[in-house]
Amino acid sequence: MTSIASRLKRYCDGHDAEWYAPRMEYMMGFLTEERIEVLRRTLGERTRYMTILTENTFHPQNASALVRHCEAFGLQDLHTVETLCKFNPNVNIVRGTDKWVDITRHDSTTEAISSLKAAGYRIVATTPHRESCTPETFDVEKGKFCLVFGTEHAGVSDEIIESADEYLRIPMCGMVESLNVSASAAILIYMLSQRMRLSPSIDWRLTAAENQELLFRWVMSSVKDAERILERQFPL
Repeated sequence: MTSIASRLKRYCDGHDAEWYAPRMEYMMGFLTEERIEVLRRTLGERTRYMTILTENTFHPQNASALVRHCEAFGLQDLHTVETLCKFNPNVNIVRGTDKWVDITRHDSTTEAISSLKAAGYRIVATTPHRESCTPETFDVEKGKFCLVFGTEHAGVSDEIIESADEYLRIPMCGMVESLNVSASAAILIYMLSQRMRLSPSIDWRLTAAENQELLFRWVMSSVKDAERILERQFPL
């Protein structure tokens, strides 16, 4: 099923400020001032400086949790590779948070790595099997980064291990050597997003153009039958 966020992203693709302005003003008329303020405030905390890539997440509960983690901690993008199994969040768990997060589905791990590196991201493999940095020592100021999470049983793929720019682990002091992918993601996304936001040298917020597009999409997501309402006022 195509998510609302994905459909609206395609709908908005290629438009400029002159296109957005009258449509934004018209659609905001269907929302309360309080709702618009919530959207603006939330958007002000969104980032694309940090993102995540998940490989073949099998359990819908974990897929749902990853979407919720991104939304809760302000990560606008989530990338997936689904060569072995579909990334399929449970609607009863994700509870509409996928409206606010952009999910990009890649054809393969190779394509995902190439696309993310071309966009300037460091590929950071999360694995307990490499001597690597921890959430406290990872250099968030070095540049944009993508945390990669693997399958529930095998972890990240050999291709990710070989292609990664850096490795990240959560230190353990018990008998277990790793956590569930959802738990690991929650810890790392929270800690690193907080460090990112507290850094005075990182420009982590969205650009003005990104803000404009996302606000429009979020307004559209907040109005029932928004596309039909807009097209009656602004025929294609």
